Amino acid sequence: MKSKSFIKGAVIVSAGGIAAKILGALYRIPLTNLLGGQGMGVYQMVYPLYCLLLTLSATGIPSGLARIVSRQEAQGMDTRGVLRASLSLFCAVGAAGSLLMFCAAPLFAAAQGEPAAAAAYRALSPSVLLVSAISCVRGWFQGQNNFAPTALSEVLEQLVKVGLGLALAALFPAHAVPLALLAVTASELIACAWLLLQCRGGRRPLYTERSRPRPAQLLRVTVPVAVAAGALPLSNIAESILVVRLIGRYAPDATALYGLYAGGAATLINLPVSVCYGIAAAIVPAVSAMQAEGDAAGAEARALFAAKCTLFIALPAAAFLFAFPGQISSFLYPSLAGEEGEVLAALVRALSLGAAALSLAQTFSAVLTGRGKPKIAALSMAAACALKLGAEAVLLRFPQISVLGAAYAAAGCYFVALFVNLYYSIRDRKNRLLFARDAGKFALFSAACAAAALPAARVHVMLALAAAGAVYIALSVLGRAFTPRELDIFRRKKHGNYRRIGV
Repeated sequence: MKSKSFIKGAVIVSAGGIAAKILGALYRIPLTNLLGGQGMGVYQMVYPLYCLLLTLSATGIPSGLARIVSRQEAQGMDTRGVLRASLSLFCAVGAAGSLLMFCAAPLFAAAQGEPAAAAAYRALSPSVLLVSAISCVRGWFQGQNNFAPTALSEVLEQLVKVGLGLALAALFPAHAVPLALLAVTASELIACAWLLLQCRGGRRPLYTERSRPRPAQLLRVTVPVAVAAGALPLSNIAESILVVRLIGRYAPDATALYGLYAGGAATLINLPVSVCYGIAAAIVPAVSAMQAEGDAAGAEARALFAAKCTLFIALPAAAFLFAFPGQISSFLYPSLAGEEGEVLAALVRALSLGAAALSLAQTFSAVLTGRGKPKIAALSMAAACALKLGAEAVLLRFPQISVLGAAYAAAGCYFVALFVNLYYSIRDRKNRLLFARDAGKFALFSAACAAAALPAARVHVMLALAAAGAVYIALSVLGRAFTPRELDIFRRKKHGNYRRIGV
């Protein structure tokens, strides 16, 4: 049985995510060199609260709206009323979040023990409202299987943030941190304006009252998704306080250590996760439409293929990060030499396998959303984050473990969320065995490509990356990682109201 295509949307969103993350990584390198460990520590102290408020809107809203829109599209209904209702509701929520962040900035900074963070909080606060509007438009487009606006707007955000942020930080070094965060606000403003112009560029009017959902319906769909997505950044807020205060009892550079963990190592680990986000974004409308047609078996088969695509990307990335953390860290962050560089390399290695676990947990969470079970994903991530904070409270008390305790706890958190989401996403025993087979196959390929890159790593890390990539692709082809039917993504067929790609 042919399943509905999501590969095209996944490729588009992933391509946009790759471009955006490359720009973001390139941005973090000179920004870290400009701000140093202390400045990056303040920068990262502000980001957990922002990421929480942003994630509640940027992840929960698009995924929930995509599910509503895809179901209405499958029934031949007009979905522009969904956009109007969501903008009215979530822009009000975003405005409240912006106001909270601005007014409570001194309190947040005092709780973290860093008064300099207050100005940074206020510079970033308008972004919460802007991202709420951006997320509504992205979710509306994604529900129609139109992923180009999401990808292009992500790249536009990064271009503005990189150019303006580095310019302001270099011109005004005394206020580099708040000005760099003000550039984030400017990037969201420009992306929001561009997306709204894309909506108005159609032949039909932007809004209609037909099929307009009630606020309660929108909240019922989006809130569980937002909770699942927001559990991790919420735990990061507590983590930003916990790490600095506990390590500060025995180390004078606690803020700098937290900056290396959250601003350096976590940024690298999130690269493969961000690339795999395209798979998660595309699977929601694909699975939701199948569920609407009563094709539960097809929805699970589609989930299995999404997991296979995630394994194909995430496992070799995790293996490369595990094998060459020192070379990667010194190449990307040349200003962090000596002891700081060694700490960063150790953190990258400790978090590396968590990159694959978090990528898969993200994909299965999206599958649960598409199948109408977002509460399970919310509960699994909340429980995993609670365990993470508990483990950190114990591990960070030991000076010999220090900030590595946060990395170990985070990696364990990702695996807990993965196993719970996997259990409820893939119910058929045969499909679980197929997933285990795919995981074992790609793990062997990944280990082999990392081992093959060892001689090249003595010359340069980029040469090692090229060697590892070549070996991995060769092994994937020889080992028939994907069947010819799965790779035949260009053969289109009509089926009902959908155009299918024989994946």
